[in-house]
Amino acid sequence: MSDRLTWLGHATVLVELGGARLLTDPVLRSRVAHLRRHAARPVVPDRLDAILISHAHHDHLDLPTLRGLDPDAPVVAAPGAARVLRRSGRDVREVAPGAELELAGVRVRAVPAVHDGRRSPLAPPAPAVGFVVAAERSVYFAGDTEMFDGMAELGASLAAALLPIWGWGTRLGSGHMDPDAAARALTLLRPALAVPIHWGTYLPLGLRRRHGRLLRDPAHAFAARAAELAPQVRVAVPRPGEPVALAGSGP
Repeated sequence: MSDRLTWLGHATVLVELGGARLLTDPVLRSRVAHLRRHAARPVVPDRLDAILISHAHHDHLDLPTLRGLDPDAPVVAAPGAARVLRRSGRDVREVAPGAELELAGVRVRAVPAVHDGRRSPLAPPAPAVGFVVAAERSVYFAGDTEMFDGMAELGASLAAALLPIWGWGTRLGSGHMDPDAAARALTLLRPALAVPIHWGTYLPLGLRRRHGRLLRDPAHAFAARAAELAPQVRVAVPRPGEPVALAGSGP
């Protein structure tokens, strides 16, 4: 199995690295609360070695989606997420920034994220995390975050960075990156490859006609800005389900 990344929509990415299969923030339903999916729903492999959850927001931690995934795959989640996951019947391991564990021969390290990770506005405060997954190569999954100076310390020679560039609505609040901020983050991270995530998948019901451009424009803006600020970084904008091979790992 070659090292590759397959964006499945929003913040859900199948990371195949060092022979392991890890799935990030799985949300695959056609509708989540008031959000309607406008991207294809690709097939997820039957076997997963781990599921990584950056925080407990409904567009990152979706219990109905989890029920359809490999029941033996452990969940590695941000602090506080176990409360939401307690009825899932899964092996759940909460990790704070700096914690590291080994799964299926790859190292998974939780890293900081600047984002309010609580399940709902009235829920207890909870942090969000990102993850660096490492074998022969390393991949940074940012989850949801603002740009922060510590990005420069997340790892030397990243093979790829999975960066959020938008969201599901018409505007962004704090704790997010837009295409320009994500492109500026590349100047700190310096990965060989960047794949935009957290865009082009969900919109609130009724907004497609007036705001359909949000399903297209953020990735184009990110690619153009990245070419200006970080021309050494290869940017790939795959369709959902289209794999992107990491450099030197085969087709």
